[in-house]
Amino acid sequence: MYRSHVLVCGGTGCTSSGSQQIINTLEREIKANGLENEVEVVKTGCFGLCALGPIMIVYPEGTFYSMVKEQDIPEIVSEHLLKGRIVSRLVYDETVTDNEIKSLQDTAFYSKQHRVALRNCGVISPENIEEYIGTGGYEALGKALTEMTPEDVIQTILDSGLRGRGGGGFPTGMKWRLARNIVPDADQKYVCCNADEGDPGAFMDRSVLEGDPHVVLEAMAIAGYAIGASQGYIYVRAEYPIAVKRLEIAINQAREYGMLGKNIFGTGFDFDIGLRLGAGAFVCGEETALMTSIEGNRGEPRPRPPFPAEKGLFGKPTILNNVETYANVPQIILNGAEWFSSMGTAKSKGTKVFALGGKIKNTGLVEVPMGTTLRTVIEEIGGGIPNGKKFKAAQTGGPSGGCIPAEHYDVPIDYDNLIAIGSMMGSGGLIVMDEDNCMVDIAKFFLAFTVDESCGKCTPCRLGTKRLYEMLDKITKGQGTLEDLDKIEELCYYIKANSLCGLGQTAPNPVLSTLRYFRDEYVAHVVDKTCPAGVCKDLLKYNIDPDKCRGCTLCSRKCPAGAITGTVKQPHMIDQNKCLKCGACMEACKFGAISKK
Repeated sequence: MYRSHVLVCGGTGCTSSGSQQIINTLEREIKANGLENEVEVVKTGCFGLCALGPIMIVYPEGTFYSMVKEQDIPEIVSEHLLKGRIVSRLVYDETVTDNEIKSLQDTAFYSKQHRVALRNCGVISPENIEEYIGTGGYEALGKALTEMTPEDVIQTILDSGLRGRGGGGFPTGMKWRLARNIVPDADQKYVCCNADEGDPGAFMDRSVLEGDPHVVLEAMAIAGYAIGASQGYIYVRAEYPIAVKRLEIAINQAREYGMLGKNIFGTGFDFDIGLRLGAGAFVCGEETALMTSIEGNRGEPRPRPPFPAEKGLFGKPTILNNVETYANVPQIILNGAEWFSSMGTAKSKGTKVFALGGKIKNTGLVEVPMGTTLRTVIEEIGGGIPNGKKFKAAQTGGPSGGCIPAEHYDVPIDYDNLIAIGSMMGSGGLIVMDEDNCMVDIAKFFLAFTVDESCGKCTPCRLGTKRLYEMLDKITKGQGTLEDLDKIEELCYYIKANSLCGLGQTAPNPVLSTLRYFRDEYVAHVVDKTCPAGVCKDLLKYNIDPDKCRGCTLCSRKCPAGAITGTVKQPHMIDQNKCLKCGACMEACKFGAISKK
């Protein structure tokens, strides 16, 4: 038995900040101090507070060290692990009250959260199946196979109210029931997992796979039993090397322990899982395109019907759910449908994982009950917007979603409420914007992503999004007209109505939502030829305030175009015809004499 356990985040975020080197140094220092039989180092998944990485938690005290550097390790080992003295300068300040360490669960970031899908992330080693079993892992599979019929499993998922967390929000139990009943005599059925997380700013599924891969395997096996499938596939993007590695380890361990393969738990049920790596095509997040890619073909969507429940992978009945959806399943089976449905709202049950990014203090991963307001997520959990800036909007659903303005700051977040205000849940990316963001530029950014990622199969998406982008680009350059705004709106609705798949049908959402709530910014770009947020480069003008300018000449020396003239100790001027609008002068000025508008 070890007297102390040191948990170090091994997710992508902390790994990129050097957590593996910290682990190596930690193990070396522990051995050098003769503590190898007393202290165990555990590499876990994401703790959620990505802005504070690399992260280390020492138990049993629960001391939370943040932004740890490799050179800090000898001090932590010699002082904390050897002598029992906490290194206070490295402790996360919100866990310290009156010189006492409080539980991480009592901090503002965690206290409003309720972890179901993320329950094991940052808690166990994702590369050790015994740690997953120690937290109740695979008990749900055992219960389903030995105490429940397939119909019982499906009914439980239906009664729980679980809806697909990939963006569409389709009832999970209904999808499973269709796959079981629509072609009951099929010789083969498949269970697929969509781990092809492609939204900009989204990393929910990646974190689950990196921190708790076995929960997905267990859930897929339960789904296989429910619909009568013997084979599953996880489609994960190759850009997630840590997730891929841990999935490979988990699959091999599950087979070794008899949780996958033949005759699971001696019940006669056979189920196995294979990995398929995606090349990073956004369109492969669409279910039929994903299945086409698994089959070895170019990832392009297929017309529906027939739906995958009838004719999916290799032409056989197939269900497809995303990682977060599956991560809820074992807990629903163990705790019952009523337990899950007691959380959330009337039509959106359970919790939702969000990846917080953009202009927010606590960048990271959070899981809250459905119905939590945007204000609570941003202000209380996310720590608010830095530098005293005001909240302007939040983008949910990535390129398929829309912008939520300040007027809807207190709307409870669920599937139906977000659609009603012109956005959507999406997979869970939540990008926060402040007053310095230009909403026309934001719409243009997401549309540029869609243009690049369009598979090109259907004309409305292939050409329509390109024409839409060109009109937005024209506006940000000050060349647009009021008539262009009407054309943009008309084209948006045409693309939505005529694109082949859901990705094309939702591509105009960022444009429509910004037009709906921030039309005045579009008008300013078109009529006044200005960007109110000071973002669109072609509409910017840098000016020197003669009352503030001290004539230090620093700005003129930094200007790469020689656009600034003036003599020493006299106010300078900017030649707008020569100005490159690079902002070098504004950065150099020590007196706040240069502004842009």
